[in-house]
Amino acid sequence: MKKILLVLVACLLLVGCGNYSSKDAQKDLEKKINNLKGYNLTGLLEITNNDDVYKYDVEASYAKDDKFRVSLKNKTNNHEQIILKNTDGVYVLTPSLNKSFKFQSDWPYNNSQTYLLQTLLSDIQNDSKKTFKQTKDNYVFTTSVNYPNNSDLVKQNIYFDKKLNPKKVEVMNKSGDVLIKMTFKHVDLKAEFKDKYFALEENMEAAKTEDTTETVSKIDGDTYPMYVPENTKLASKDTVDLENGQRVIMTFEGDNPFMFVQQTATSTDDLAIVSVYGEPFQLATSVAAVSDNMISWVSNGIEYYVVSDNMSETELMNVANSVSTMPVSK
Repeated sequence: MKKILLVLVACLLLVGCGNYSSKDAQKDLEKKINNLKGYNLTGLLEITNNDDVYKYDVEASYAKDDKFRVSLKNKTNNHEQIILKNTDGVYVLTPSLNKSFKFQSDWPYNNSQTYLLQTLLSDIQNDSKKTFKQTKDNYVFTTSVNYPNNSDLVKQNIYFDKKLNPKKVEVMNKSGDVLIKMTFKHVDLKAEFKDKYFALEENMEAAKTEDTTETVSKIDGDTYPMYVPENTKLASKDTVDLENGQRVIMTFEGDNPFMFVQQTATSTDDLAIVSVYGEPFQLATSVAAVSDNMISWVSNGIEYYVVSDNMSETELMNVANSVSTMPVSK
């Protein structure tokens, strides 16, 4: 009888040891990610906005001492933007215009990012109600997300293989619809980089030779925000001819007045750096610069601005996200 009991206890212990729990996975992830000296990840980012799906080739790189470089290249028109963090600050580069926005920002730690290991780990650590499951090939965490300017995004599934390498991230709305999907194609957790890899000037020069996006001299067709706050309507529309292009100014009046400005973008010979008191944020069409009273971004050779002294940042973002500018193949 004692032998039978010992066998049962041993079996139970073995079964218990075989259960890889959420705490086990989180602990192993923390050890794995926090000890990294550098990594390089590539993959496909898909963003759904209304009925359009925007696809980006992504390359995300990290080096110790908080250096990050994320390249986002639109698969339709090859337009590239780079988010760069080095010891000088945080930058969003638009190589086709030889222009960069500079931020004094806590990016990437101030909101969720689907393509960076540190922020995925942070989302796992910060959600006390997260769930964890094992499948034949994957470990899957389901966590809440932190997108302050997009309340539609509420949770995500983070898929890791059995070696805890990232495979896929799905960000969903309250209905469970996947609005953002990041699929990893290549994972190198031993990547090494030279210091110049994270330098502003070197990144701009290298990317300019690859970006085939063309500037335009005229704004063809009408582009309006699909979302306008309640009791607010278009009051006027003015087109101004510039020396090297056009500017269209739409003024909306009512309870939440704002201006929507479109302007043909021009490239400069010298690197232009624009300081922004705000944050970089990924829209469907572009990486935007977000400040207290303005959101600006570049898409298809056009610069867009949503400006208001009365609207909240969330409302500004709602308007900007509703501007559908599907890229055209070159």
